[in-house]
This record gives sequence, C-alpha cells and structure tokens, in this order.
Amino acid sequence: MKRKHIQHLFWRVGFGILPEANDTLSKKSKKAIVNQIFKDSQYVIPLKIDTSEIDKFLNSDQVMVAENRKKLQKLSREKTIDLNVSWINRLKHSEAILREKMTLFWANVFVCEDNNVVYIQQFNNTLRQHALGHFGDFVKAISKEAAMTKYLNTKQNRKQSPNENFARELMELFTLGEGHYTEEDIKESARAFTGYSHNLKGEFVFRNRTHDIGNKTFFGKTGNFTGDDIIDIILEEKQCAKYICEKVYRYFVNDTINENHVNEMVAVFYGDYDIEKLMRFVLLSDWFYDEENMGSKIKSPIEFLVGMNTIVPFTFQNKKQLLYLQKQLGQMLLHPPNVAGWKGGKSWIDSNTVVLRLKLPSLILNNAYISKAKNNASDFKETKKAAFKKQYGRFIKTVANWEVFNTNFDEVTMEAMDEYILNCDIQKEARVYLNTLDKGSKQEYCIQLMSLPEYQMC
Repeated sequence: MKRKHIQHLFWRVGFGILPEANDTLSKKSKKAIVNQIFKDSQYVIPLKIDTSEIDKFLNSDQVMVAENRKKLQKLSREKTIDLNVSWINRLKHSEAILREKMTLFWANVFVCEDNNVVYIQQFNNTLRQHALGHFGDFVKAISKEAAMTKYLNTKQNRKQSPNENFARELMELFTLGEGHYTEEDIKESARAFTGYSHNLKGEFVFRNRTHDIGNKTFFGKTGNFTGDDIIDIILEEKQCAKYICEKVYRYFVNDTINENHVNEMVAVFYGDYDIEKLMRFVLLSDWFYDEENMGSKIKSPIEFLVGMNTIVPFTFQNKKQLLYLQKQLGQMLLHPPNVAGWKGGKSWIDSNTVVLRLKLPSLILNNAYISKAKNNASDFKETKKAAFKKQYGRFIKTVANWEVFNTNFDEVTMEAMDEYILNCDIQKEARVYLNTLDKGSKQEYCIQLMSLPEYQMC
C-alpha cells in the first residue's frame, strides 16, 4: 500500500502515523492493514476518572442537602476538566484508534452535555461501547442515558403533559434529518417515551405511572408503542440509513457528498445497521483513496492538537491551559455549542482561529519562535509575533519531548519531512516560502511545516 494512502487512512481513522509505522505498513496490503485496525479496535476500554468522592454523595441522602449540592456541583466541574484531559490523552495514546475516533464522531451526532461528571462519563462510555456496534441498539441505549434524559428533558415527559424535545431531536438530528417526519409523528412518539427517568446514580428507571399506555400512531402504524418500538419503526425507513451514511461520509471521506458513494454505503448499512460492516466497506473502497478525498478536510481543533502531539509529544504545565486552547480554537470536548453540535468543515476556520492555528505550533513547541528568513529578518514582522505571544503565551506553557521526535524521524531526510508531516501537496507559494527559511534542524523544519496552511488539512 502506498505511503500517502496509509497517511490518509490513519488521519481519517486516527490522528496521523509516524514514519517507521508508515514504512512498515507500506509492505502490507490494504485489506491486511484495515483488518488490523479493526482487530485493535474490537475491545472496549472504558474511560474512567476518579469520581469516588462524588459517588459518596450519589449513594446517600446527603445529596439533597443544599450545602452538599453546591459542593457536589463544584466537585463535578473540577472532575469534568479531568475527564476532558483524560479523553484527550486517550485519543493520543490508544491502540484502539478507530473506536476512539468513532467515539469522537458519535459525540457530534448524539450531542449531549451535563453538569454531573458521573452521568457524562457514563454517556461517553456508552458512545465508546456502541461506536462499532448495531446502530439500533446504540440509539436505544442513548435514549436511556441519564445525561440525555436530562439534556433533552425526557425526565419531564409525562403522560399528563408530554415533552417533545427528545422525540423531535431523535428524528431531526439523530436518525432521519429535517423534513422526513410530521409534527404529528413528533407528538405521538413523545408519548411513547413518557416514563423515561433515572436514579441518582444515573441508572435508567422506567416509571410506569407516568407512561402513556394508550395507542399511538407513528409513521402510519398504530399500537401501544414504547420508546424502543419507535426506534425500530424509524430504522425501517431507508432515510435513516442514508442520513447516517451521509454523516459518516462527510466526517471520514469528504465534506462534499458523492451520491453514488453514499448509495453504495446505504446498500451495505440498511437492514442490519452494522456500523463496523459499514466502516469496513468505506475503508476498503477504492474511492476512499481517490486524490479528491486526500487532504480535502480541514482538521478539527481536536485533530489539530492531537495530531501535533503525535509528531512531537508535549504536555501542558496546567491542564486548564488545554481547555483554554480548545475554547479558543472552537471545539471544547464535553461542551458542545448546542444540540446540533459543531458544524465542522469550513466553520473550523475564521479570521481569529486561522491566525492562532498557524502560529500555535511555534508557541507550543518553540516558545513562539519561528526560524528567520535567510535574507531579511524584518519580513517576519517581529512586533506582531511579540503581540501574539503576549496574547496567548501566558495561557500556554508546555514541555515538548523532542527526544521522541528525534528518534522517530532519525531516518527521515529533510527533503522527505513533508511526506510524513503533511497530508496534502505543498502549494507553489508555500514551497517558495519554505525555501527562504534557514532550515537549521529537523526540529525547526517540523515547526515550519506545521505552521503552513497545508497542515490544517487532512
């Protein structure tokens, strides 16, 4: 398999690949590499942080005391920071790269936020557990999660006064897309989800006395439907398979939909709704490796940060700095902007974030220093660099592990560096710019490559 195809594959299923691994895999077939990716990703390892202090409250009546509830909320906010950092570390170091990338993907499909870290950690692990499983089982599990029943008000959905929030988003955002259901479908399906709740520990509880046991008419069918029945009926709609396949295509292949490719995916996915089977088909398809799909996507902030860490491992001196940077770049894990999640694509880049992205490698890895041009140092506008460092430098203090980089890139020539760091061709203007720089070392050249617009693409 060609090196550039391996680079493309590992950016889409993960966050890049190091030179030695790329060169080793280049001797294997596409099928063998994809099979290994799925083999490595078959095991589900839950993401866990220490919540024992919070668990004590949730396992006792003391949580109902006002003073304790305030303490619980403070503890939960602190632990949510730990969960964010732990998730980033998992993305950086997990061998189950596809399952972790799929977890990140599904977090922007089944969008949810909660101020109880126990509930949101449980929700995150449900995403991880079902990331490559059966889509129907996945949706049913999500509908019963404590974080989701709070986020979309299913707890307030009772037969006396149905709340339609979850029923609406189930169809509009989770399974079908806007325009493929009626307002009456929303009303009737909301009745089916009445009685959904949870206990203090976040365990699902079905409350019979608040559930509507009457007949409901949904998508032309009538019966005493439960929430699971509604989901089964939705799965019968081919539009459900198409909607999910389009999301997968935009995330893993190209922001621009190719109808022929999506139709091929739907033919594989519709019926058994096997997510692993769908992803195998995508990753083994010849069109996945077409030139038009390589280097065609703008990296999300998380892909950008974790991808840099793949090349040059670095740690933040204060974990809150990592959250600050996520916020500045526009994607803070566990804190989606709204129920529709992040738009992705071109929305990742604006006049503010593009400046930060282009200068961030030098700020994180080299104390905001970029190698000067060979002829005229003033061309680099030192004043602006100083202003940038003043604006962000006090919030970002890192330690870069260049020894790991030197070991990984020891056999790579300076001329070949871009093949392992970039996932698209360098434009003529960028090549001219690189030629004006004083390439003192591979370390400096690595930072220069990461500071190019081309590095924003994957």
